[in-house]
Amino acid sequence: MKKFTKKFIIANMVGLAASFGAQAYQADQPAQATPPASAGQVASNQLKAAVDGSWRSEKNKARDPYRHPEQMLTFFGIRPDMTVIEIWPSGGWFTEILAPFLHDNGHYVGAVPPDSKSAAALTKRFGFDKAHFGNAKLVEFNDKAPNLGPDGSADMVLTFRNVHNWAAGGSADAMFKAFFKVLKPGGVLGVEDHRADKGKKLDEVVNTGYLPTDYVIKLATDAGFKLDGQSEINANPKDNHDHPKGVWTLPPTYELGEKDKATYAAIGESDRMTLRFVKPKTAK
Repeated sequence: MKKFTKKFIIANMVGLAASFGAQAYQADQPAQATPPASAGQVASNQLKAAVDGSWRSEKNKARDPYRHPEQMLTFFGIRPDMTVIEIWPSGGWFTEILAPFLHDNGHYVGAVPPDSKSAAALTKRFGFDKAHFGNAKLVEFNDKAPNLGPDGSADMVLTFRNVHNWAAGGSADAMFKAFFKVLKPGGVLGVEDHRADKGKKLDEVVNTGYLPTDYVIKLATDAGFKLDGQSEINANPKDNHDHPKGVWTLPPTYELGEKDKATYAAIGESDRMTLRFVKPKTAK
Protein backbone atom coordinates (compact mmCIF):
# COMPACT_ATOMS: atom_id res chain seq x y z
CA MET A 1 0.00 0.00 0.00
CA LYS A 2 1.30 3.37 -1.04
CA LYS A 3 2.16 5.73 1.82
CA PHE A 4 1.26 9.42 1.66
CA THR A 5 3.30 12.05 3.38
CA LYS A 6 1.76 14.55 5.73
CA LYS A 7 2.72 17.33 3.33
CA PHE A 8 0.91 15.63 0.41
CA ILE A 9 -2.29 15.08 2.44
CA ILE A 10 -2.43 18.73 3.59
CA ALA A 11 -1.88 20.02 0.04
CA ASN A 12 -4.75 17.90 -1.29
CA MET A 13 -7.09 18.97 1.52
CA VAL A 14 -6.41 22.63 0.68
CA GLY A 15 -7.09 21.96 -2.99
CA LEU A 16 -10.39 20.21 -2.28
CA ALA A 17 -11.50 23.04 0.00
CA ALA A 18 -10.74 25.60 -2.69
CA SER A 19 -12.63 23.55 -5.24
CA PHE A 20 -15.74 23.23 -3.04
CA GLY A 21 -15.54 26.92 -2.21
CA ALA A 22 -15.46 27.84 -5.88
CA GLN A 23 -18.47 25.63 -6.61
CA ALA A 24 -20.41 27.14 -3.72
CA TYR A 25 -19.53 30.64 -4.92
CA GLN A 26 -20.74 29.83 -8.45
CA ALA A 27 -23.97 28.29 -7.14
CA ASP A 28 -24.72 31.43 -5.16
CA GLN A 29 -24.45 33.68 -8.23
CA PRO A 30 -27.70 34.60 -10.04
CA ALA A 31 -28.13 33.25 -13.58
CA GLN A 32 -27.20 35.74 -16.28
CA ALA A 33 -30.47 37.38 -17.38
CA THR A 34 -31.23 37.77 -21.09
CA PRO A 35 -31.11 41.48 -21.95
CA PRO A 36 -34.62 42.85 -22.46
CA ALA A 37 -35.62 43.31 -26.09
CA SER A 38 -35.84 46.88 -27.33
CA ALA A 39 -39.20 48.37 -28.22
CA GLY A 40 -38.14 48.28 -31.86
CA GLN A 41 -37.31 44.58 -31.69
CA VAL A 42 -40.63 43.79 -30.00
CA ALA A 43 -42.51 45.69 -32.72
CA SER A 44 -40.49 43.89 -35.40
CA ASN A 45 -41.28 40.49 -33.89
CA GLN A 46 -44.98 41.33 -33.68
CA LEU A 47 -45.05 42.49 -37.28
CA LYS A 48 -43.36 39.31 -38.47
CA ALA A 49 -45.90 37.27 -36.48
CA ALA A 50 -48.74 39.16 -38.17
CA VAL A 51 -47.26 38.59 -41.64
CA ASP A 52 -46.80 34.89 -40.85
CA GLY A 53 -50.25 34.62 -39.24
CA SER A 54 -52.21 31.41 -39.78
CA TRP A 55 -55.40 33.47 -40.27
CA ARG A 56 -54.08 34.91 -43.56
CA SER A 57 -55.31 33.20 -46.71
CA GLU A 58 -52.81 31.12 -48.66
CA LYS A 59 -53.77 33.08 -51.78
CA ASN A 60 -52.73 36.32 -50.10
CA LYS A 61 -49.54 34.86 -48.65
CA ALA A 62 -48.52 33.72 -52.12
CA ARG A 63 -48.23 37.39 -53.12
CA ASP A 64 -45.83 38.32 -50.30
CA PRO A 65 -42.75 38.05 -52.57
CA TYR A 66 -44.29 40.76 -54.78
CA ARG A 67 -45.85 42.97 -52.12
CA HIS A 68 -43.13 42.81 -49.41
CA PRO A 69 -45.47 43.63 -46.51
CA GLU A 70 -42.97 43.27 -43.67
CA GLN A 71 -40.28 45.37 -45.35
CA MET A 72 -42.71 48.04 -46.53
CA LEU A 73 -44.49 48.51 -43.20
CA THR A 74 -41.11 48.63 -41.47
CA PHE A 75 -40.02 51.33 -43.91
CA PHE A 76 -43.13 53.35 -43.08
CA GLY A 77 -42.25 53.05 -39.38
CA ILE A 78 -45.39 51.34 -38.13
CA ARG A 79 -45.69 50.48 -34.41
CA PRO A 80 -48.27 48.29 -32.66
CA ASP A 81 -49.50 51.19 -30.48
CA MET A 82 -50.49 53.44 -33.39
CA THR A 83 -53.87 54.52 -34.74
CA VAL A 84 -53.59 53.59 -38.42
CA ILE A 85 -56.07 54.38 -41.19
CA GLU A 86 -55.89 52.21 -44.29
CA ILE A 87 -57.52 53.86 -47.30
CA TRP A 88 -59.66 51.68 -49.56
CA PRO A 89 -58.63 48.26 -48.21
CA SER A 90 -60.73 46.62 -50.95
CA GLY A 91 -60.42 42.84 -50.43
CA GLY A 92 -58.41 43.34 -47.25
CA TRP A 93 -55.00 42.09 -48.35
CA PHE A 94 -53.16 44.39 -45.96
CA THR A 95 -56.03 44.37 -43.47
CA GLU A 96 -55.19 40.73 -42.68
CA ILE A 97 -51.83 41.97 -41.41
CA LEU A 98 -52.60 45.43 -40.03
CA ALA A 99 -55.70 44.72 -37.94
CA PRO A 100 -54.18 41.81 -35.95
CA PHE A 101 -50.88 43.71 -35.55
CA LEU A 102 -52.73 46.69 -34.03
CA HIS A 103 -55.34 44.63 -32.16
CA ASP A 104 -53.95 44.77 -28.61
CA ASN A 105 -52.36 48.20 -28.25
CA GLY A 106 -53.32 50.24 -31.30
CA HIS A 107 -56.31 50.95 -33.52
CA TYR A 108 -57.00 49.85 -37.08
CA VAL A 109 -59.44 51.88 -39.15
CA GLY A 110 -60.36 50.95 -42.71
CA ALA A 111 -61.71 53.85 -44.78
CA VAL A 112 -64.14 52.57 -47.42
CA PRO A 113 -66.49 54.05 -50.02
CA PRO A 114 -70.16 54.04 -48.93
CA ASP A 115 -72.17 50.88 -49.57
CA SER A 116 -69.18 49.06 -51.06
CA LYS A 117 -68.98 45.29 -51.40
CA SER A 118 -65.59 45.33 -49.74
CA ALA A 119 -67.08 47.03 -46.66
CA ALA A 120 -69.66 44.27 -46.31
CA ALA A 121 -67.02 41.56 -46.74
CA LEU A 122 -64.67 43.16 -44.22
CA THR A 123 -67.45 43.66 -41.67
CA LYS A 124 -68.27 39.97 -41.96
CA ARG A 125 -64.62 39.04 -41.54
CA PHE A 126 -64.25 41.25 -38.46
CA GLY A 127 -67.24 39.59 -36.81
CA PHE A 128 -66.19 36.08 -37.78
CA ASP A 129 -62.67 36.31 -36.33
CA LYS A 130 -62.87 38.59 -33.29
CA ALA A 131 -59.64 37.25 -31.83
CA HIS A 132 -57.69 39.00 -34.59
CA PHE A 133 -60.12 41.60 -35.97
CA GLY A 134 -62.44 42.33 -33.07
CA ASN A 135 -61.09 45.84 -32.48
CA ALA A 136 -60.94 46.86 -36.15
CA LYS A 137 -63.32 49.54 -37.40
CA LEU A 138 -64.54 50.87 -40.73
CA VAL A 139 -65.43 54.44 -41.68
CA GLU A 140 -67.16 55.50 -44.87
CA PHE A 141 -65.95 58.41 -46.96
CA ASN A 142 -66.75 60.13 -50.24
CA ASP A 143 -63.56 60.63 -52.24
CA LYS A 144 -64.90 63.87 -53.73
CA ALA A 145 -65.31 65.41 -50.25
CA PRO A 146 -63.51 62.99 -47.92
CA ASN A 147 -63.75 63.08 -44.14
CA LEU A 148 -61.63 60.36 -42.56
CA GLY A 149 -62.23 61.22 -38.91
CA PRO A 150 -61.49 63.96 -36.37
CA ASP A 151 -58.62 66.27 -37.25
CA GLY A 152 -55.29 65.10 -35.81
CA SER A 153 -56.62 61.72 -34.69
CA ALA A 154 -54.35 59.30 -36.58
CA ASP A 155 -50.68 58.43 -36.28
CA MET A 156 -50.41 56.93 -39.76
CA VAL A 157 -52.38 56.84 -43.01
CA LEU A 158 -51.59 54.12 -45.53
CA THR A 159 -52.73 53.81 -49.13
CA PHE A 160 -51.72 50.91 -51.33
CA ARG A 161 -52.25 51.15 -55.11
CA ASN A 162 -55.11 53.64 -54.91
CA VAL A 163 -53.74 57.00 -56.03
CA HIS A 164 -54.10 56.12 -59.72
CA ASN A 165 -57.86 55.69 -59.19
CA TRP A 166 -58.19 59.15 -57.63
CA ALA A 167 -55.98 60.67 -60.33
CA ALA A 168 -58.24 59.22 -63.03
CA GLY A 169 -61.36 60.33 -61.14
CA GLY A 170 -60.18 63.85 -60.34
CA SER A 171 -60.25 63.46 -56.55
CA ALA A 172 -56.55 63.01 -55.74
CA ASP A 173 -56.06 66.55 -54.42
CA ALA A 174 -59.02 66.23 -52.05
CA MET A 175 -57.80 62.85 -50.76
CA PHE A 176 -54.31 64.08 -49.90
CA LYS A 177 -55.73 67.11 -48.11
CA ALA A 178 -57.93 64.74 -46.08
CA PHE A 179 -54.89 62.64 -45.18
CA PHE A 180 -53.15 65.76 -43.91
CA LYS A 181 -56.13 66.83 -41.79
CA VAL A 182 -56.69 63.50 -40.07
CA LEU A 183 -53.02 62.98 -39.16
CA LYS A 184 -51.43 64.27 -35.98
CA PRO A 185 -48.48 66.64 -36.36
CA GLY A 186 -45.53 64.35 -36.94
CA GLY A 187 -47.84 61.68 -38.38
CA VAL A 188 -46.81 59.54 -41.36
CA LEU A 189 -48.41 59.04 -44.76
CA GLY A 190 -47.27 55.87 -46.56
CA VAL A 191 -47.98 55.61 -50.28
CA GLU A 192 -47.45 52.72 -52.68
CA ASP A 193 -48.49 52.88 -56.34
CA HIS A 194 -47.59 51.77 -59.85
CA ARG A 195 -44.64 53.77 -61.17
CA ALA A 196 -44.51 55.23 -64.68
CA ASP A 197 -41.34 55.83 -66.68
CA LYS A 198 -39.38 58.82 -65.49
CA GLY A 199 -40.30 61.94 -67.42
CA LYS A 200 -43.83 60.81 -68.30
CA LYS A 201 -46.67 63.29 -67.82
CA LEU A 202 -49.87 62.39 -65.99
CA ASP A 203 -52.11 62.69 -69.04
CA GLU A 204 -49.85 60.27 -70.93
CA VAL A 205 -50.23 57.45 -68.42
CA VAL A 206 -53.27 58.09 -66.23
CA ASN A 207 -55.37 55.47 -68.03
CA THR A 208 -52.68 52.80 -67.72
CA GLY A 209 -52.67 52.64 -63.91
CA TYR A 210 -49.10 53.90 -63.77
CA LEU A 211 -48.27 57.31 -62.28
CA PRO A 212 -45.28 59.66 -62.45
CA THR A 213 -43.49 59.67 -59.09
CA ASP A 214 -43.06 63.44 -59.17
CA TYR A 215 -46.82 63.83 -59.61
CA VAL A 216 -47.52 61.85 -56.43
CA ILE A 217 -44.86 63.76 -54.51
CA LYS A 218 -46.42 67.04 -55.63
CA LEU A 219 -49.87 65.91 -54.49
CA ALA A 220 -48.48 65.28 -51.03
CA THR A 221 -46.30 68.37 -50.74
CA ASP A 222 -49.12 70.62 -52.04
CA ALA A 223 -51.27 69.23 -49.22
CA GLY A 224 -48.60 70.22 -46.67
CA PHE A 225 -46.52 67.04 -46.31
CA LYS A 226 -42.74 66.74 -46.38
CA LEU A 227 -41.17 63.88 -48.32
CA ASP A 228 -39.33 61.79 -45.71
CA GLY A 229 -38.10 58.81 -47.71
CA GLN A 230 -38.28 56.80 -50.92
CA SER A 231 -37.68 53.06 -51.16
CA GLU A 232 -37.04 50.55 -53.93
CA ILE A 233 -38.67 47.75 -51.92
CA ASN A 234 -41.35 47.32 -54.60
CA ALA A 235 -39.21 48.00 -57.67
CA ASN A 236 -39.53 45.49 -60.52
CA PRO A 237 -36.98 46.00 -63.31
CA LYS A 238 -38.74 43.33 -65.42
CA ASP A 239 -41.75 45.63 -65.82
CA ASN A 240 -41.29 47.99 -68.79
CA HIS A 241 -44.58 49.82 -67.96
CA ASP A 242 -45.91 49.20 -71.50
CA HIS A 243 -48.70 46.63 -71.70
CA PRO A 244 -51.88 46.30 -73.81
CA LYS A 245 -54.21 46.72 -70.84
CA GLY A 246 -51.93 48.83 -68.71
CA VAL A 247 -50.93 47.59 -65.28
CA TRP A 248 -53.96 45.29 -65.23
CA THR A 249 -52.27 43.13 -67.88
CA LEU A 250 -49.93 41.87 -65.17
CA PRO A 251 -50.71 39.59 -62.22
CA PRO A 252 -52.80 39.34 -60.21
CA THR A 253 -55.45 40.75 -62.63
CA TYR A 254 -54.37 39.20 -65.96
CA GLU A 255 -56.77 41.35 -67.96
CA LEU A 256 -55.91 39.45 -71.17
CA GLY A 257 -56.92 36.14 -69.62
CA GLU A 258 -54.86 33.24 -70.91
CA LYS A 259 -53.30 35.22 -73.77
CA ASP A 260 -49.53 35.46 -73.13
CA LYS A 261 -50.23 34.69 -69.48
CA ALA A 262 -46.91 32.91 -68.97
CA THR A 263 -45.07 35.99 -70.27
CA TYR A 264 -46.82 38.30 -67.84
CA ALA A 265 -46.48 35.84 -64.98
CA ALA A 266 -42.73 35.85 -65.59
CA ILE A 267 -42.70 39.65 -65.28
CA GLY A 268 -44.58 39.50 -61.99
CA GLU A 269 -46.50 42.31 -60.33
CA SER A 270 -45.90 45.91 -61.34
CA ASP A 271 -42.94 48.17 -60.73
CA ARG A 272 -44.02 50.46 -57.89
CA MET A 273 -42.97 53.57 -56.02
CA THR A 274 -42.91 53.46 -52.21
CA LEU A 275 -42.98 56.88 -50.55
CA ARG A 276 -43.03 58.03 -46.92
CA PHE A 277 -44.28 61.53 -46.08
CA VAL A 278 -44.50 63.31 -42.74
CA LYS A 279 -46.88 65.98 -41.51
CA PRO A 280 -44.62 68.66 -39.98
CA LYS A 281 -44.77 68.80 -36.19
CA THR A 282 -45.40 72.53 -36.40
CA ALA A 283 -48.50 72.04 -38.59
CA LYS A 284 -51.78 73.25 -37.11
